[in-house]
Amino acid sequence: MFRSRSSKDEKAPTGKVTADLSKQPRDPQSPKGRPTPKRSEAQTQRRRASSTPTDRKEAMKRQREARRTDLAKQREALATGDERYLPPRDKGPVRRFVRDFVDSRFCIAEYFLPLAVIILILSVIQIQNIQNISLLLWLGVIVLIVVDSIGLAFRLKKQLRERFPDTPKRGAVAYGLMRTLQMRRLRLPKPQVKRGERP
Repeated sequence: MFRSRSSKDEKAPTGKVTADLSKQPRDPQSPKGRPTPKRSEAQTQRRRASSTPTDRKEAMKRQREARRTDLAKQREALATGDERYLPPRDKGPVRRFVRDFVDSRFCIAEYFLPLAVIILILSVIQIQNIQNISLLLWLGVIVLIVVDSIGLAFRLKKQLRERFPDTPKRGAVAYGLMRTLQMRRLRLPKPQVKRGERP
C-alpha cells in the first residue's frame, strides 16, 4: 500500500521534469534525449523566468530605464570617443579617421555662425556704406567656405582611398563637411586630436 503511493509520487515529478526538459533542443549524442543542465544554468533560467515582467506597465518601465541607460552611455561616449557606445552614424574606423582629419585642420566653415551674426548686426545698421560692407563680407565668407570645403573634400577623398581601399566609404565626405560647420569646441564626438596633428 505504501509502496504503490510512493511510486505514484515518484512518477508525478518525473512527468513534470520531462515536460519541462522537452522544451530544450535535443542533443543527438545523449541517450536520454538531452544533456543534464548544470545547476548554474538551471538557476539562471529560473532567475530569467522570475525577472520577466508580468505587467505591461512594469515592462514599459524597464524599457524606459534601459533606454535611459543606453542614452547615458551614448552621451559619455560622445564626450570620450568610446567606439562601443557611439551612435551608428559615428561608428567605425572610417568615421573616426574623418573626424580626426577634420579636427586636425583649421576650417573657415567652423566660424560661419559667429561671422553670420556679425554680418547680420552690420546689415541692420541704417548706414548705406556699412550695409554695403556687410553684403561684401557675406559674399566673401560664402565664397571662402565653398572653396575651402571643395579643397577639403578632395583631400579627404584621396586619403580615404589610400587608407581604406576595401572599406565602404559612403557618406564619409558629407559627414566630414557637416562636421566643419560646427565650432570645434561644440563638436560631438569631441575632437581627439590637436590642430596640426595629422591622424
